Amino acid sequence: MSEVRRTAPAQADVHRARYFCEVRTETEVEESTPADYEAAGELLRALSAPLRIAIVMELAPGPKFVHEIVEVLGVTQPLVSQHLRVLRGAGIVRGTRSGREISYSLIDDHIAHIVTDAVNHAREER
Repeated sequence: MSEVRRTAPAQADVHRARYFCEVRTETEVEESTPADYEAAGELLRALSAPLRIAIVMELAPGPKFVHEIVEVLGVTQPLVSQHLRVLRGAGIVRGTRSGREISYSLIDDHIAHIVTDAVNHAREER
């Protein structure tokens, strides 16, 4: 992965300087805006609870019913449902009704990569 170095923003552009990022990858064609950072912050806030991270890790391989998530994580069904509601509201997971149950899946693989990278990074820190 090659790195692209940018020069520092102009001194007068204080707002933009707050969001200055020196290293960008070649796949990042457009400049990020404050709105992009705000959206990313909302995403990370939705992922800020350890149980939500565990739920995302469980959904990474594929869809699961609530009772399957409950069994694997060893927490109550209402607690899992509450966290799934937050993840659904943040656009991280979607639910598909199948009879009396709802199967949950990740909206896209980016979320799985973000969470997996964060968990792996946390392991490295120990």
